[in-house]
Amino acid sequence: MANEPPYSGPINDYPSPQPRPTVVQRTVNVAKAGVGFGTALAITISWSVNHSIIWAIIHGFFSWAYVVYYAVLVRR
Repeated sequence: MANEPPYSGPINDYPSPQPRPTVVQRTVNVAKAGVGFGTALAITISWSVNHSIIWAIIHGFFSWAYVVYYAVLVRR
């Protein structure tokens, strides 16, 4: 044991950093956040205009359908 070279292992003990997320993973995360934001926005606007919980729930449920309807049919 006296003739062994000194230990030359890794300098740090902490784990290596996680790899960066791929484009697909980031897109899925953004899409999930967008659905929640769109619904919350529809409910907030509906409540401020109608002051009705029923309409706020309905608009929250159909929030993105209304956006597509408005973009395709109304905004001509």
